[in-house]
Amino acid sequence: MNLKDTIVTIPNFPKEGIMFRDITTLLENGEAFKYTTDEIAKFAKEKGATVIVGPEARGFLFGAPVATALGLGFVPVRKPGKLPRKQLTEEYDLEYGSNTLCIHEDALKKGDKVLIVDDLLATGGTALAACHLCEKAGAKVVGLAFVIDLVDLKGKELLKDYPVKTLVEFEGE
Repeated sequence: MNLKDTIVTIPNFPKEGIMFRDITTLLENGEAFKYTTDEIAKFAKEKGATVIVGPEARGFLFGAPVATALGLGFVPVRKPGKLPRKQLTEEYDLEYGSNTLCIHEDALKKGDKVLIVDDLLATGGTALAACHLCEKAGAKVVGLAFVIDLVDLKGKELLKDYPVKTLVEFEGE
């Protein structure tokens, strides 16, 4: 299946010069959504994942169905102030400033094999922070899976120490 045909590109959104890749059209297409979930689930099985982790918010959209398909648990990675129990945090740099990701301290255990799932790989900063957060919890990151890779932003280079699967590539911002 050519997933590129199910993703709409919106020029100049959210600001001038950005080519926004809208995955809501993929989600609306049952066949494409199932295909996407199945492909990521295959990768998770190949890597021996025992837990699926998804960064807020679009990682939830793809990670949770993958976890369900495999009968695995799903662990959300959230922004500060969103989780009610004791947390681990990971601060990371953005182009201008920084951000923080959080996970419940008891969500992952030593020996868990984590596959991190998200919609889009851009620079890789958020994904790498999610990896570090899982590792702080004692888990092993066995791979990362993304629907879209914005190849010009070279996120795979930042994630070179981990197996990465992407389903479709786009050039340009």
